[in-house]
Amino acid sequence: MRAASLVRMRMRTGTCRAAVAAVVAAALLAGCGGSDDAGAPAAKAEPNAGDWKPWVLGSGADVVVAPPPREGSVAARRDEQALAAAVRGRTPGQERRAREQAKEAVVEPWMSHALQFVSERVKNPPVSSRAYGLVSIAMHDAAIAAYHWKQRYRRAAPARDDALLDVPADPSYPSEHAAIAGAGSRVLEYLFPEAPKARLELDAEEAAEARVAAGVSYPSDAEAGLKLGRDVAARVIAQARRDGSTRRWDGRRPRGRGYWEPPPGSIARPVEPLAGTWDTWVLRDGKQLRPPPPPDFGSAKFRAEASELVRIRKSLTPEQKRIASFWAGGQGTPLPAGVWNQVMLEYVPERGLSVPRQTRVFALLNAAMADAGVAAWDAKFTYWGPRPENAIRDLGLDRDWEPYLDTPFFPAYVSGHSTYSGAAGRVLAHLFPDDAELWRQKADEAGISRLYGGIHFRSDNVHGSRMGREIGRLTIQRAEQDGAQS
Repeated sequence: MRAASLVRMRMRTGTCRAAVAAVVAAALLAGCGGSDDAGAPAAKAEPNAGDWKPWVLGSGADVVVAPPPREGSVAARRDEQALAAAVRGRTPGQERRAREQAKEAVVEPWMSHALQFVSERVKNPPVSSRAYGLVSIAMHDAAIAAYHWKQRYRRAAPARDDALLDVPADPSYPSEHAAIAGAGSRVLEYLFPEAPKARLELDAEEAAEARVAAGVSYPSDAEAGLKLGRDVAARVIAQARRDGSTRRWDGRRPRGRGYWEPPPGSIARPVEPLAGTWDTWVLRDGKQLRPPPPPDFGSAKFRAEASELVRIRKSLTPEQKRIASFWAGGQGTPLPAGVWNQVMLEYVPERGLSVPRQTRVFALLNAAMADAGVAAWDAKFTYWGPRPENAIRDLGLDRDWEPYLDTPFFPAYVSGHSTYSGAAGRVLAHLFPDDAELWRQKADEAGISRLYGGIHFRSDNVHGSRMGREIGRLTIQRAEQDGAQS
């Protein structure tokens, strides 16, 4: 594997660059065993990808794509002439974009936008994981649809001596890169209306045009792909509008010792109390895996867990502080689910996966984490468990106690980090078995980081991890039935 890829850390937030690089480096060293100059294995053709099971579409045929220009027709000749003109007029920017597309994960531009937009908003973990899920699933379904029509029309890709890139292994019409760009950009526009819509539209068009300028797609491939992706996005957005995420909380909550209250000195409202009622991808609903209640406030078990955090806070090591900070997921970052996406944006390009398999990785990962967010929030706002900062003071263990990390504005039980990471770790261990132990270790590390940070009790982590792993198992069960493993 190329160690040079680890230098390409375009971190879009305050997350620790060196720590993400270390995760990826560990995975590459564990999984490759070759020289640094060996390069990623070449992706193979995917003649059956159009038959894989989508998430929102009924099948790859659901969104109809008109035929390409008939060979030998006036339209076909014009298409070839437009291709030749695009190659002759190729700009340095188009060349750079095309080469980046060949090296990066195919979802990179659109996931990067999502990471940035989440980082610029007020901290809201379930909204962020919902967004990552919708964008990833839209791109995956667009890829499946594109591959369905590729096999239907079987148009050979251009074979030009002046092409920048190798001739694709699969038919060229419609362009899968354009379809993914059309789907990803449109769903981002829906999710982040504050973002510059015109810029997203232009980014999608430039992504499609770069493949034409590189000489590996006809202009009609790109046009059909963009339209297909946008049509898929419309289906995904229509489903998203019905998922319950716009429901309004009535403001009622339990109060007093033993229940969540804002951190001392704050009057913050709880973040997204109804997120546990949103629609899910692999769960029946958010309460399917609801855990038993947390330890009773003031009980021997509760006091023991609170005392543990007091001891940890007094003796934090530099390594524990590093772990707590890396997984912090605070304001100005892409939040817990975003950290996992950042790692995979660096890891996936080294695996030699085809375009549809790349989109499948991100769809499975983010569907699992979206459901993890819903399930964790169901538990949080069923039990309204207090945060350590309030509980430790209320118990009289330390009237001035403060955690290492800032206390979030939502209940403690269960840990969202542990639920997200339990799901992510299990899914990634299935998808990349060579590095399974690494992903399980990182999931455990994400959970324990919350104890180091002083913002969760041990029971929060135990039950969150358990729920996350079960969500991961259900996601794997779906993956085993989606047609991609046959």
